[in-house]
Amino acid sequence: MKKENNLSRRDFLKNSALMGAVGTLGAGAAATAALTSCGGGKTESNVLKPLKEAGTYYVPELTDMAIDGQELKAGVIGCGGRGSGAAINFLNAANGVTIVALGDVFQDRVEGLAKKLKDEKNIEIAADKCFVGLDAYKQVIDSGVDVVIIATPPLFRPEHFKYATEKGKHSFLEKPICVDPTGYRTIVATSKQATAKGLCVITGTQRHHQRSYVESYKKIMEGTIGEITGGTVYWNQGMLWYKERQAGWSDCEWMIKDWVNWKWLSGDHIVEQHVHNIDVFTWFSGLKPVKAVAFGSRQRRLTGDQYDNFSVDFTMENGIHLHSMCRQIDGCATNVSEFIQGTKGSWDSSTMEIKDLAGNVVWKYDGEAEKANFKQTDPYTLEHANWITHIRSKKPIAQAEETAVSNMAAIMGRESAYTGAETTWDAMTASTIDYTPKDLNLGKMDMSTFVVQVPGKPVEKK
Repeated sequence: MKKENNLSRRDFLKNSALMGAVGTLGAGAAATAALTSCGGGKTESNVLKPLKEAGTYYVPELTDMAIDGQELKAGVIGCGGRGSGAAINFLNAANGVTIVALGDVFQDRVEGLAKKLKDEKNIEIAADKCFVGLDAYKQVIDSGVDVVIIATPPLFRPEHFKYATEKGKHSFLEKPICVDPTGYRTIVATSKQATAKGLCVITGTQRHHQRSYVESYKKIMEGTIGEITGGTVYWNQGMLWYKERQAGWSDCEWMIKDWVNWKWLSGDHIVEQHVHNIDVFTWFSGLKPVKAVAFGSRQRRLTGDQYDNFSVDFTMENGIHLHSMCRQIDGCATNVSEFIQGTKGSWDSSTMEIKDLAGNVVWKYDGEAEKANFKQTDPYTLEHANWITHIRSKKPIAQAEETAVSNMAAIMGRESAYTGAETTWDAMTASTIDYTPKDLNLGKMDMSTFVVQVPGKPVEKK
């Protein structure tokens, strides 16, 4: 009898699998659907119960380009690799937009982006609109721009966002948007001020503007996997770049040029990079973590003071668990993906598939249809197109506050790994932790304060 019941249950799960439609791609896109059930009629097992009703959650309009409208002049703050990339993304996202001002801590970065804009877009940046130094952000914001692209090392982003909002500028904020609880509170408060002023704020969590993720999100909101019961998220890859100190570089200059290896500048890689994956779970589930227990270590990193691996167990608001894993070490297994389990099935970003509990694929994103129906498939450009559309439509958007949740989750995981203690949402959001060096300047700094943290108590000799 026991064996028969088990077989019957498996047969039931297989026969009641829902075959969902290929993700809707917008006007002109092809979509196909098939539906199977045990007896052809609606039963409790195959009727989807939406997690959220359509119209109650935000879905961006991912058109190839932003709508036409007012001309927009942008300033770029942070002219390194990501700032330069974001500048080109902005220009590719719409007609009637340009870049008129650049700012960075270092002269060579400003000159590099100015040359790139001239060579690739025939945009000439006036010499008096090129600003250098720790206060260059203020000069860019005050130079007559309409919007700002903030791509400085993460520590600086909360203050730059705050000043831009005070001056009434729309902001694009690269992720992560803060590295510590002090910065988190600045972001949240500033986001509320931006909303009150009717400003549009988009963050660099580009999966929110990647069609495969957006269509997956919609399917999960429709109830295709049922109630979310947990998940795992990963960013495991090889070692990132680093900069060896050169003769003549000051303490601060070296650290800023090597910023992805210093926790005060990057927040450590769980915050700087892995926040993308954590953000997918907080976005899809609508939940924030209430506590975190983590461990991590430093095994291979050559510069800086941060770890190169983390593992975190998050307990979410409703008691379900999220496992988070990230690593930056050469010669190890790699995985950059998210997996979400539900009561009716699961979703896997590595395949962009939804499976039922019996393992049958019931929905799969059609990437070929996207390529056939859209010219623009780059999410880095689509996020700027959406930002510009919101500005021109005069429809405020405040993505910074949502991103602050995943950012704080990553901070909770990092601090738990550093200390060995359980961290909680309430304690961390109220914490006075501030990673800004007390003697911040472009010259000599107290390097003894930048140390690798070791959790727990030292071994006592017996």
